[in-house]
Amino acid sequence: MTATPDSLTHEVKVSTMTDKTSVRPTAGLGAGAGPAAVEAEAVMQLEDVSVFYGDFEAVRGVSLPIRHNQITAMIGPSGCGKSTVLRALNRMNDLVTGARVSGRITYHGQDIYGSAVDPIQVRRHIGMVFQKPNPFPKSIYDNIAYGPRLNGVKRRSELDSIVEEALTGAALWDEVKDKLKTSGLALSGGQQQRLCIARTIAVNPEVILMDEPCSALDPIATGKIEELMFHLAENYTIVIVTHNMQQAARVSHYTSFFTAEVDDAGVRHGRLVEFDDTQKIFTNPGEQRTEDYITGRFG
Repeated sequence: MTATPDSLTHEVKVSTMTDKTSVRPTAGLGAGAGPAAVEAEAVMQLEDVSVFYGDFEAVRGVSLPIRHNQITAMIGPSGCGKSTVLRALNRMNDLVTGARVSGRITYHGQDIYGSAVDPIQVRRHIGMVFQKPNPFPKSIYDNIAYGPRLNGVKRRSELDSIVEEALTGAALWDEVKDKLKTSGLALSGGQQQRLCIARTIAVNPEVILMDEPCSALDPIATGKIEELMFHLAENYTIVIVTHNMQQAARVSHYTSFFTAEVDDAGVRHGRLVEFDDTQKIFTNPGEQRTEDYITGRFG
């Protein structure tokens, strides 16, 4: 159910990416370690990206790739800009008064902040799952059908197929197939989060952004979401922000470590310290600050 990139504008066409995947051997991190990192073409690329809220530079100079069908984790202490960077990837920061982005964020080579680019189209290709489950106050069926209906799908048979496929993709179909008319708000917290994931994939994005999707869930529900991420990565590119380093080690192929640095004027800015495959970040990081955070010496 992977999306084929269409145009983000009415004029500019983005070519379909050719998968150049080749598995890189890895020893893994032991029991429970995340999947092996894969050398794959970047779906998205951040180049010297800074995010401002008014005159305040919240994040400074971030450069990293987001690779095809890989899970990229963003870790670091509170206030280091992880979620700010995540929201920049599908222009959610546009909804914040005074927010602006410098540098370049490209999707299949196209600058998503280009003057001709429609942010609604950006979010159609690059979906988001938020920290707190946020089902619409509608039935389970209507939660999933909402996006496709906005995109012009009217036939009931087609909507039925999309709803079943999305709920199956989110590992929720067997649990709710007999109560699709029930309110999504009646589900448990973990089920609500999977419903939100299903709602996201129902519009067939290529990239899924997850902002601490398990922080409000118990360990059992967290385990189900983590297992789901493994399956979703077969068809989607995933970026996850998490405070849980064990979770990053378990689920991600690549990890980026952020921290907050204080400049000469005493102002804190989020900075990317290190980006590499997850095995290396957690076993042999290249920066002392990364090792200090991973081992609990600061943060």
